[in-house]
Amino acid sequence: MAAGRVLVTGAGGFTGPYLLSALEERGYRVLGLSDSPDLADADAIERRLEKESFDYVVHLAAVAILAHERAADYYRVNLVGTLNLLEALARRGKLKKVILASSANIYGRPARTPVEESATPAPLNHYGVSKLAMELMARLWFERLPILIVRPFNYSGLGQSTKFVLPKLVAAFRSRTGQLELGDTAVVREFMDVRDVAQVYARLLDSAAAGEVVNLCSGRGVRLDEVLERLTALTGGAPAIRRSEALVRDDEIPALVGCPARLKALAGETAFRPLDETLRWMLAWPATQVRR
Repeated sequence: MAAGRVLVTGAGGFTGPYLLSALEERGYRVLGLSDSPDLADADAIERRLEKESFDYVVHLAAVAILAHERAADYYRVNLVGTLNLLEALARRGKLKKVILASSANIYGRPARTPVEESATPAPLNHYGVSKLAMELMARLWFERLPILIVRPFNYSGLGQSTKFVLPKLVAAFRSRTGQLELGDTAVVREFMDVRDVAQVYARLLDSAAAGEVVNLCSGRGVRLDEVLERLTALTGGAPAIRRSEALVRDDEIPALVGCPARLKALAGETAFRPLDETLRWMLAWPATQVRR
């Protein structure tokens, strides 16, 4: 049974509660930090961490919504906030592992899929650029901290904001009211289940890997059109769907699917749930209890 205490930043976000449960199942004691104190405030994070004892860190806190209004926030939180955290951690005693959550968005439009970690990054939006900048900055700390950079591909589940596509679709199919406006439905994405993603993070914490980068992915891509078909089959109907040119982004990525070979080497085989199981789980939950 695993031993030790894990500091989780962004514990109050979408992924945080699932990760806390996964870590506790593996015998870890967990210290969960919400997005407060603000990681961009170096003094605040230093004061907060000096009061705590922990052996591991999983850094999830980030601005992650692509349609966020202020581009500067991506860099303030994702880059400067991570820098402040690493500086504070480096002044502590020895840590066993520091996992930094990056993003598959750093790849931009990859030349081929499934994309491997060695692919040249070419992000197309401020979120992806901020995460790539975070990765480059974090490499300066590889000799001082046991850092593992994790690049998660798309995942979803209960509690995710309807600003993300799968919760948006589930909410529309659940209510079947109004009109559902969508952009490009031919795009291909992974749709992993947040419960599986949390388990993978926990297993990576057990691994000896440090000073490297790994995709967190299933290697399974699904067209958004197919997601619509599955939701129609599961619910017996569909809302009125209209293609909106306003929702077609100039920086859209046609296909983003990861190669899981390195992940399997570090964390073992993961039995990612079928998409239908995730959709049934999300559809069955009362709409009033899903965080918006």
